[in-house]
Amino acid sequence: MTRSRIDWQDLLFGLFLVAVAAAALIATRHLVVGHAADMGPGYMPRVVSFGLLGFGLFFCARGARRAGPAIVPVQIRPLLAVLGAVGIFALTAERLGLAIASVVTVILAGFATREGRLRETVPFALLLSCAAAILFIKVLALPVPLWPR
Repeated sequence: MTRSRIDWQDLLFGLFLVAVAAAALIATRHLVVGHAADMGPGYMPRVVSFGLLGFGLFFCARGARRAGPAIVPVQIRPLLAVLGAVGIFALTAERLGLAIASVVTVILAGFATREGRLRETVPFALLLSCAAAILFIKVLALPVPLWPR
């Protein structure tokens, strides 16, 4: 792996954070901000956006000042596995219920890495599905179906 004069990962991440902060500030520019004792609907979005902007500028400065590893090419397998798992969850959560959809999602996401083994992924998926059911249905009392309708 070669080293670059600029840490491109930090610099690009910082630019991304700055862009997201700028978009949020522009999107919420018409909301009333208020002040700390009397917060308006635009107060928290503005505070979070300025915090994000600060982190973005920090990463930009750090990336421009220090050398870092070259950016590795994007690997398609993890990208497709994670995006596919999220998409499958979005399409099946209401129809199949939280229990089955979350198990399928974790198993599909497990294909993102070559080191993942199905005998390790399935028990982990079952454990996460139980935890999700307890959290979202019992603790938070959200109207999410647990099983298929």
